[in-house]
Amino acid sequence: MNLNRPKHRWLLCLLLLGVAGSPLSINALQVSGLYSERIAVANESDAERNRAFRHALSAVILKVTGERRWLEHPAVEQALDNAQSYIEAIAYSSEEIAIPQRAAATQDTAPDPDAIEEEPNNASLLPRTIERRYVEVDFSSRLINELLTNANIPVWDSNRPSVLVWMALQDANGNRTLLTSDINQEIIDSIQTFATERGLPVIFPVLDFDDRRNLSEDLVWALDEAAIRRASERYDADSVLTGRLHFTASGELVGLWQFLFGTRVDVFDGFATELEEYLHTPLDRVTSQLASYFAIVPEALSSATVRLTVEGVSDLEDYSALIAYVGNLGLVESVFPAAIDGEQLELELALVGGAEQLFELIALDRDLLPIQSSQTGSQPVLHYRWTR
Repeated sequence: MNLNRPKHRWLLCLLLLGVAGSPLSINALQVSGLYSERIAVANESDAERNRAFRHALSAVILKVTGERRWLEHPAVEQALDNAQSYIEAIAYSSEEIAIPQRAAATQDTAPDPDAIEEEPNNASLLPRTIERRYVEVDFSSRLINELLTNANIPVWDSNRPSVLVWMALQDANGNRTLLTSDINQEIIDSIQTFATERGLPVIFPVLDFDDRRNLSEDLVWALDEAAIRRASERYDADSVLTGRLHFTASGELVGLWQFLFGTRVDVFDGFATELEEYLHTPLDRVTSQLASYFAIVPEALSSATVRLTVEGVSDLEDYSALIAYVGNLGLVESVFPAAIDGEQLELELALVGGAEQLFELIALDRDLLPIQSSQTGSQPVLHYRWTR
């Protein structure tokens, strides 16, 4: 270990003081709020509160696992019946929302007496304001992870792969356009709602001059894999979902989807009578694929030790950020700084999985640039450069 360089004495001090685990925020593909959920409630009664707790826990488990099928697991069903046991904190809030008069009549709040008076024909289209109540439920991540691990259900780490979404739309007259927020906000809102509910990082292309030059409506409609990959490179996304949607004269939604993840290419049909169903079905499919690929059951995996060699660690800020980043990776149980040589730092990592899983988890981020890895005896050595 070379400790003679004065500018690296701070590293030695940190090693001796044992502050390797100091927490820092991470600017990677981190999904927040996985263990919290806000639910609309009609009142603060016990029955309504218990209903909200069950609904909130169901939503959290869906986000944490990424797959709807786990909600039918007996251990999860039992936990849903006792949702309050997993809660850390709750808070009530309210907000004013504008709704059409006709819709307002279906709300839990009492109708406005003035609304009984005879109104013009378009009065039902005029919005009015009502108060809506919510309960924010924060669950214990430790208890939920323990529940899932004991049931042998994989837990999906908060560091998640991004999905870039391209879409080409065709109306009943055969006119095609690319999905844009200025004229297709309903579609974008529906996709974003799903992304929030499932903890899925979704990216939409900006559709500027470069995008339109690289990828036309017809190329998206044809699901041209080569062209889509080239146009997607600038976004550095981990996966790409491309869809085409034809609005038929009879009101049906028909099309085709393509999902690119690494070297994998998955093409499947799309058909629905409702827009939300047409959009959420493929999103559910790709989310399940990504979750099944990255989620882990910690106690079901054999432990392993990996040496991580990282170049470009030049100061205290780099060191602290790197240690915090590595320590927050889902597979890493512990981090021990093993050696320092100039701006190169070697870390010993105890994993609840294998080196290949760690490699793929790191590949989701942009902070560590891979260099040629190696093997020291039976221990894998992963080699990176710190780029943050």
